[in-house]
Amino acid sequence: MKRLFISLIVFCIFTCLSAYDAKKIIRIGTDQTDLVLQVAPNGRLYQVYLGDKLLHDKELNCFFPYVKSGSDKSVSTRGWEVYAGSGAEDFFEPAVAITHSDGNPSTVLQYVSSEQKSIKGGIETVIRLKDSEYPVEVMLYYRAYPKENVIKTWSEIKHQEKKTIILWRYASTMLYFSGNNYYLTEFSSDWAKEAQMNSQQLQFGKKIIDTKLGSRAAMHVHPFFELGLEQPVQETQGRVLVGTMGWTGNFRFTFEVDNAGNLRVIPAINPYASHYELRPNELFVTPEFIFTYSNKGTGQASRNLHDWARNYQLKDGCGSRLTLLNNWENTCFDFNESLLADLMKEANHLGVDMFLLDDGWFGNKYPRNSDTAGLGDWEVMKKKLPGGIPTLVESAKKVGVKLGIWIEPEMVNPKSELFEKHPEWVISLPNRKLYYYRNQLVLDLSNPKVQDFVFGVVDCILTNNPEVAYLKWDCNSPITNIYSPYLKNKQGQLYIDYVRGIYRVLKRVKEKYPEVPMMLCSGGGARCDYEALKYFTEFWCSDNTDPIERLFIQWGFSQVFPAKAMAAHVTSWNKNTSVKFRTDVASMCKLGFDLGLKDLNNDELVFCRQAVVNWTRLKGLILDGQQYRLVSPYEGNHMSVMYVNQDKSKAILFTYDINPRFAEKLLPVKLQGLDSFKRYKIKEINLMPNVSSDLIFDNQIYSGDYLMKVGIDAFTTNRAFSRVIEITAE
Repeated sequence: MKRLFISLIVFCIFTCLSAYDAKKIIRIGTDQTDLVLQVAPNGRLYQVYLGDKLLHDKELNCFFPYVKSGSDKSVSTRGWEVYAGSGAEDFFEPAVAITHSDGNPSTVLQYVSSEQKSIKGGIETVIRLKDSEYPVEVMLYYRAYPKENVIKTWSEIKHQEKKTIILWRYASTMLYFSGNNYYLTEFSSDWAKEAQMNSQQLQFGKKIIDTKLGSRAAMHVHPFFELGLEQPVQETQGRVLVGTMGWTGNFRFTFEVDNAGNLRVIPAINPYASHYELRPNELFVTPEFIFTYSNKGTGQASRNLHDWARNYQLKDGCGSRLTLLNNWENTCFDFNESLLADLMKEANHLGVDMFLLDDGWFGNKYPRNSDTAGLGDWEVMKKKLPGGIPTLVESAKKVGVKLGIWIEPEMVNPKSELFEKHPEWVISLPNRKLYYYRNQLVLDLSNPKVQDFVFGVVDCILTNNPEVAYLKWDCNSPITNIYSPYLKNKQGQLYIDYVRGIYRVLKRVKEKYPEVPMMLCSGGGARCDYEALKYFTEFWCSDNTDPIERLFIQWGFSQVFPAKAMAAHVTSWNKNTSVKFRTDVASMCKLGFDLGLKDLNNDELVFCRQAVVNWTRLKGLILDGQQYRLVSPYEGNHMSVMYVNQDKSKAILFTYDINPRFAEKLLPVKLQGLDSFKRYKIKEINLMPNVSSDLIFDNQIYSGDYLMKVGIDAFTTNRAFSRVIEITAE
């Protein structure tokens, strides 16, 4: 009996392996993950595996879970198709839906060919699919980055029918999971409360996360999610997929649990009001969907994305970043040349690299003295700044700092010369009363003339003032009055062509001014995606700079973005907290200041200057180190994160007491990412003048093993109290 059993196993394996060449298997793999696709006997392409790396190549053909009883097919012909079409036998949400030029609403894609080639940092797989009856072709692209354990995927659609076809679904990809339970963590948002994390179990049916706002698209929901497999997502253990869309406009994530308990995940441009007329031979390119799979929780998944972003996606991802002093919270619209020159001196005294001039520097016929006028008229206001930008540049140079400037070139106030000259350049409904969001309207970037104008705003500033070192690009309004005078009878293309127009402008800016860093801002964090971040060095997480709120906001954004991409400023929000606490919170990201030094007492000023010195000395560790989220603000009254460099010789620990309860039990902070066999010296920094550390670990030496297993008693029962602890291998 035993011999018979062994013989059956050998026969099964032999049969499986001998059939390997007869079945088309496409493997898209990283060092930790495999995504395996297979061409079925019906000529269509299916996903057969997504999970931990398969160690034995010869077993790639042995996928039995989807075999139907009595069938010779190795995959189910319904429910796991890689790029499912509409109108055929699939009962669920499609990846692509087309109404052909003859009115036929069905699409059935068959496998044609595939190829793989090396790219920077990884392998690109290109798969060609073709409709069985119509001259429609879809190319599926997958870029796998083995070391970072990240896969980026998108699709391209074209056709050669005699007339236009209508696209009404156009996903970037489809991913499938088979399990008992699925748990989704989504990131809701609004002004001043971005990246709020909420979790729920997915049940039968669809869960849709989408936005319809057009320009300030992520104002209410962000384009990323976390998916826990079999359990809610956890920081250090469990299987999790973290995914994000590279699209600065309307997006939609569909999570559909079918009748068999399987889950399909569909990331896509939101098809809302966007039936796209595709001309013959025109190429429709969907946004990139970037994902990482981890069997060690969200912490490892985040580190995967952070490494990948710095290496391949974020503008100047391996470069440095500038510290700055912004004038907005200090002056708002009320300033002149003399006052700005004084603030530049403050920037120098503080020790930061740059002074950033915010809103209010432009407009003459309609001066920009509030948010009701002048937007769109990008001429320096002579009354405020008679010497123009050149005088500001010279003032900055005299005191040894750089100059940055705020712009909002996609928007216009109705009270502006631009609107008077070109009302046809504005997205606005005919025969309707205009609705204004924040007293402004959105320029129609589907129009090439408007694209030229927006590029010209940047080009004029940087060409005439080549020493301007930084741009803060804002976007304060969603699209309202949704009609394009330029597109006329093709309004279904507005939302998509608007975003494409932005990218054309940003590409031109990057090509002409590749070294100029830019901040992506949108009334806070309402733009935060990896396509835009190809052109921006960082994004503004939130207008809310209350340090306690920022702990939650920065925790949320860190799930997907590295600290290098997240701008954080010390301001006067929540004066009930100390300047030290506010500074320590901002120091865990890309540090900046937005307050007047005259509002600080001498000890606070001395502290801030030393904090800038410390951050500058350690910014390579903070911005490029491996981040470990140790204690979540969602799980108690404290928070802690740390960064570790590549060789584990240096680390920095941030701890924050938010609102401890009376006589609360305090637990040690157990560190992560250190070398167990190295010995580390502990030193608390960012202390107020004449204040000594009360940390019992201060100036002591411990093994990495001890620090990770036993930990540091760094938390206190003080409200809004923080520590910054430098950890150095001996």
